[in-house]
Amino acid sequence: MVGNADGAPGRTLVLVFHGSKQTADKHRAFTGNAFDDLTADGAAVVAYLDGYRGNWNDARREASFAARKENVDDVEFVKTVIERLRVTHGIDPRKVFAVGYSNGGQMVMRLVHEVPELISGAAVFAATMATTENFLIENAPSVPMPILLVHGTKDPIVSFGGGAFNWWQKLVFKVGGRNRSAPETARYFADRNGITSPPVTTTLAKPRDSADPTTVERTDYRQAGRQPVVFYAIDQGGHTIPGPAKAPGVLGRTSHGMNAAHAVGTFFRITS
Repeated sequence: MVGNADGAPGRTLVLVFHGSKQTADKHRAFTGNAFDDLTADGAAVVAYLDGYRGNWNDARREASFAARKENVDDVEFVKTVIERLRVTHGIDPRKVFAVGYSNGGQMVMRLVHEVPELISGAAVFAATMATTENFLIENAPSVPMPILLVHGTKDPIVSFGGGAFNWWQKLVFKVGGRNRSAPETARYFADRNGITSPPVTTTLAKPRDSADPTTVERTDYRQAGRQPVVFYAIDQGGHTIPGPAKAPGVLGRTSHGMNAAHAVGTFFRITS
């Protein structure tokens, strides 16, 4: 938990969901504590949450990790956290944003579909939307909300191009089924938000002296009267979160061409 309990009431809450085999503390270190910066002016609280035995009970049909097998009620857990922090930290339940990485990103997508009334926006890193037959929540209402998506083109765990997991991924992470590609995921959420205008893509400028081999391409889905969707494709990026901390090499390259926490803060108007 980052943010004092004696702050002014009506503060924003950012819920951070870690990836598979992580904990809240490990994920915080994994990001270089970057999301802590969202609390700098005292207007927000950041809660790093712990999943059951290193996982969240997301909505992918072919998951077999402990949180799914034991049917852990992570939705009720989120409700409890929000209510408790409303009482103890003065957060405004109308200003709750969910941020998730990998399996945590899948959990965020479950919240978007199952209990959209709990959150005002979602940010998903290194996770793509399951295909219809691989998604447990059927006939979910399309409740518009701002969505931010970030994915590396060389992600070795969750393929940028979508499709099925291979044998070792199923063995190690206990997941299966098919997923949409990262661009298809962005289009999926744009459609849910009722956006029919064509997207606009720009490439973020790199510092002249940067040795970072990654390039960040931003695609905006925006339309008057609609909630926006922004998709960052990290060319040459891995199963990582862009920012100050470098992930282990086995996960691929970490881009320093953008700061994920800063992007979240700006997109959701948590920070200026």
